[in-house]
Amino acid sequence: MSSWLYIITNNWPQVTKFITFRNVNLSTKQKLIALCVTTSVAVVGMLARYLRRQKATVDRKPTNRKIFGKRGRQSGLRSPNGDCASYASSGRRSAALSNAYVKQGSYIASEKASLVSGSMISGSVTLQEGENQALTPQQLGVMGMEALETCISYWEDALSAYRSKDASGPLAVLSREEASFCRDLHQLLESAIDLQNTSEMLFLDERSILFRGEVTPVPGQDADISGGESFASAQDMVADLREFEDFSEFFPDIEAFPFYQQALKQLENSGIPCRTLRTDVVKCGSDVEYLAKLHCLRLAFQQILRDQRNYLWFVDAGRQILADLLLYAERDPKDFLIGYEEMLKYIQEHKNWNELEDELRSKGVKALTFYDVVLDYILMDAFEDLESPPSSVTAVVQNRWLSNGFKETALTTAVWSVLKAKRRMLKYPTGFMAHFYTLSEQLSPLLAWGFLGPDELLRDTCVYFKEQVMEFLRDIFSFQKCKYVTVDDLAEDVIRNIKTRVNNICERLSAQS
Repeated sequence: MSSWLYIITNNWPQVTKFITFRNVNLSTKQKLIALCVTTSVAVVGMLARYLRRQKATVDRKPTNRKIFGKRGRQSGLRSPNGDCASYASSGRRSAALSNAYVKQGSYIASEKASLVSGSMISGSVTLQEGENQALTPQQLGVMGMEALETCISYWEDALSAYRSKDASGPLAVLSREEASFCRDLHQLLESAIDLQNTSEMLFLDERSILFRGEVTPVPGQDADISGGESFASAQDMVADLREFEDFSEFFPDIEAFPFYQQALKQLENSGIPCRTLRTDVVKCGSDVEYLAKLHCLRLAFQQILRDQRNYLWFVDAGRQILADLLLYAERDPKDFLIGYEEMLKYIQEHKNWNELEDELRSKGVKALTFYDVVLDYILMDAFEDLESPPSSVTAVVQNRWLSNGFKETALTTAVWSVLKAKRRMLKYPTGFMAHFYTLSEQLSPLLAWGFLGPDELLRDTCVYFKEQVMEFLRDIFSFQKCKYVTVDDLAEDVIRNIKTRVNNICERLSAQS
């Protein structure tokens, strides 16, 4: 480059002769400017070409950098959206895993601080170029645990995605093959979690051999030391077992509940239909547990309502609670009581059952039991709707410039408009849903105003009513509150629990009235 500048400088008169244009006369100053611009462009072009050639040379050089994974693979997984997910990016114990590694393995890695360039960064361990030192067993073990954590996370997502493959919501019916697949995947997850717990004891627990220093034994004291350590270990084990005794009630022996075991076989062989999975709502440990208990409760409610005395008690309890709630809110219960009696007459006529079944099945109800129709479809769906009301309703209720009377009237009008529109779309104008909408016209505005309105006393009462219903549901799905031994035992516990909750609600309403 410097030689080109030397030639141009020493031969300036000859160079300027070439800088001529047809019909254009340039002065010496203009020629000098044009030459400088042209020379600059040429220099920049040659410099860019030189640097591009140097970059290509560097890219072709071999590197000794290694990213440690299983058999030399990169220690990260490609997520479905194309991002690279590290082993510690998700999962229940990934954060604790990394913290435990840093805390307990720090002194192991202190002598080889130059070995690990990134320590524990995003769940991967990288070595600097040219370093070939072997990782410690504890480091390799932790890397394997991170890989296992990623596997567990993806398997859990796979199970969740399979259950949610239907756009309408959770899987409504589990066929025999589907139930078998879910069961096998559950067993895989349980085995992986057991393996994870074992690996924590091996690689992260401070009692592991990896964290013991080298101790020179004293002659003649081996037996005494080993005997003392064994006695101390036995004491620790007894103490740990006593801690688990406090939680034994939460992990019952399934063999003690033959009725529940029969339901599990029913689920495995032919599946159990379900409109909506309420696993979290009723505090079940898994969807399999929820479906098996649901099958048992359906049979129990059928057993309960075969007794005419129990049937009449259910009818009277429903009438009393809802009428008292209307009276507490200073509303006339006359129209509600008339609609309630008309619905009972409709249900008691056998000729209407096919029509009733057709209507409820179109709503997704899988079985005509008290649980499926009253508890699941009517009450729990209503509670869910009240937890997330439409924005238009919320805007009216929360408007500070409107009077409470106007808010209540507007809310009642909005509810009635929705019910009127639904009534026009009914397949059977005088069927079960028509009677249900008649009752809803009296109760839905009350509940909506109670949960969303400014009346604190009414809100507390409505919340108490909801809590009693939800606690009853959790009780009947609990091994501790109900015996899943026989259908008779379960039916007895269910009727006992529901009578307790009904009495609580009636006492609350009567005391406040």
